Amino acid sequence: MANESTVTKVTNEGLQRLQEELNYLKEVKRNEVVEAIRLALSYGDLSENSEYDEAKNEQAKVESRIQELEELLKNVVVIEEHEITTDTVGIGATVTVRRRSKSNPADAGVVKEYTIVGATEANALAGKISDRSPVGAALLNRKKGEEVETELPSGDIVILTIEDIKK
Repeated sequence: MANESTVTKVTNEGLQRLQEELNYLKEVKRNEVVEAIRLALSYGDLSENSEYDEAKNEQAKVESRIQELEELLKNVVVIEEHEITTDTVGIGATVTVRRRSKSNPADAGVVKEYTIVGATEANALAGKISDRSPVGAALLNRKKGEEVETELPSGDIVILTIEDIKK
């Protein structure tokens, strides 16, 4: 088993997305890049062939991402639905918090809902925050009614009161 720092925790949905991305890169994107290289080679002189350089750069990016995903998937731990609890905040749980800013009184009492996910699934716009983010890490293993204080990347210090935890 991999050590704790190389383990990537994901939900079933996150695992599926990673596998889909890997399959797309291997079965579709890789072939598109090979075709782009083949086409660029047909233009002749490689020393002044920007299409070839571009295609080779794209190939390097695709192969790098494939390698990254394969390594990630070797060390993945799936958080199963039955492992998600509403007693404490954990990966896969959706938590409702009341947020107060220490420096901005106008930001008092704002209610936010976050789903705590592994780092590979984070999407702030969708309300999915990483367990490694300042807010996610501060909320982990906390219970309903608890208050936690954390510093946001902006430098603002907020107090979060946990109002609800659900699956």
